[in-house]
Formats: sequence, structure tokens, C-alpha cells
Amino acid sequence: MDRTVTAAADIVVTRDGPVTTFLLNRPERLNAFTAEMHHALQEALDAFAADDGQRIGVVTGAGEAFCSGSDLKAIAERRARGEGRIGLPRCGYAGLVQRFDLDKPLIAAVNGVAAGGGFEIALACDLIVASETARFGLPEPRAGFVAVGGGPHRLVREIGLKRTMDLVLTGRLVDAAEARALGFVNEVVPAASLSDAVARWADAMLKGGPAALRASKALVHRSIDAPSLAAAIGDQDGLPAMQRWRASGETTEGPRAFAEKRPAPWMPA
Repeated sequence: MDRTVTAAADIVVTRDGPVTTFLLNRPERLNAFTAEMHHALQEALDAFAADDGQRIGVVTGAGEAFCSGSDLKAIAERRARGEGRIGLPRCGYAGLVQRFDLDKPLIAAVNGVAAGGGFEIALACDLIVASETARFGLPEPRAGFVAVGGGPHRLVREIGLKRTMDLVLTGRLVDAAEARALGFVNEVVPAASLSDAVARWADAMLKGGPAALRASKALVHRSIDAPSLAAAIGDQDGLPAMQRWRASGETTEGPRAFAEKRPAPWMPA
């Protein structure tokens, strides 16, 4: 399997065959984000989106944390110098939380604390696989901030109003088991098994046609945004991902592979 590794501003990008892993690599600061990291991840995600050979993305952290959010020490130092807010990239925090046109699946492999912006990064992914050591929360108000990176907005859609208010207003951290019970984590595994679990999820998705998988993700997101079920179903054929799927030939090749009792060409070897 082809493997390439690149790095920029504490973001390490590894491509293993059709799977791209984005490693937040600042473990001495619990992978807290600097201004440079926002732009580096934006560029890495842009490259991932444009590369048809890359089908699944994984975001994870180095060391004992997933991501503790923004580097508050750096913010305090910047404010002391009279400097204003950092400029975020086009797609918002981490180049991800406002990236609404990425139809390739993203998995958050949460290996430790995911707090503040780190939690918002995980929520912006399609699936969250967490180690038993993971912790999640939006403690921004405790530092005088508001979670504006999509955390409250996504949570209320996923776990409901009262549960979201609990996490947003108290700022408490929930462990992996509670996160799974609340419904925003897909699977909890021992820390030593996290990489294997993520690989298992990726392999399962790679069995689907690339265009069909991307169209399926687009349909789910359209269903959230549509004013009604009728509207979601009625305008689905107008989605760009659906049009690419219909033009892909997968609906011809899939049945042919089934009839010939062989794997479809997009399936892992």
C-alpha cells in the first residue's frame, strides 16, 4: 500500500492508500491550536478534498490528548501585546468547522481530552471513535469565551436541547461512556485498540462505491437542512454529489461484480 507523510505547522498528514490521517502534533500543549495550525489544516483538508484517490479522512491527536482547543496562553500573550483576534481560514476553526461542502467521510479518533475547539473539531467529523480515556466538553465560558465553532449548534441537533444546555452552561467534561450514552460518540474502545477500531470503520466504508458513499453523506446532511422530509427527498437529485454518483458508472459495475461473484473494483484488496 502506498504511504506518504507530510508535515506543516504541527499538522502531520499521512496517506495510507485511500485513507488520509491528519495528526494534530503538539502534544506538549495538549495539541492546542495556534494560528498557523488553523491554516495548515485548512490546506491539508483542501488537498484531501481535491484528491479523488483519497476516500476516507481521520483526525486524531498526538500524545495523551486529542485537542484542548485554542492555546489560551498564546491568546493571553497576544492580548497583552495589544494584538487582536487571529484570522481564521476560509472554513473557520481548524479549517473544518464551517467546511460544509466536504462529502468524503471524516472520522474523529479521539484519544484523550477533546475540549473547546477540540470538541468542535470532533463534532464536525461524521463519526467519533473514542478511547476509554477520552473526555469531551465546551468549557469556553469558564475562560470568558463562547463556543462559536459549531459545538452548541451541532450538539443540539444530535443530543437535544436540555442535554446540550447541560454541557454548554456548566462547561463540564463528560467521559467516553457518557458521551456514548448521549449519542455523539459511535464507539468506545480501550486506548490500545483505538487505531484498530478506526481502521475497521474505514475498511467498512471502503467497501462502498466512492461516489455512492459521498452521495449518501450529502443526502444525510441535506435531510438535516431541508425544511421538510418532502423537500429533502424531492430535491435530492439536484445535489452535486448525487449527480457525480449517477455519472460514475458504479450502478453498472456494482451489479456486474455481484453477478460475477467478485469484489467490486473499489473494495479493499
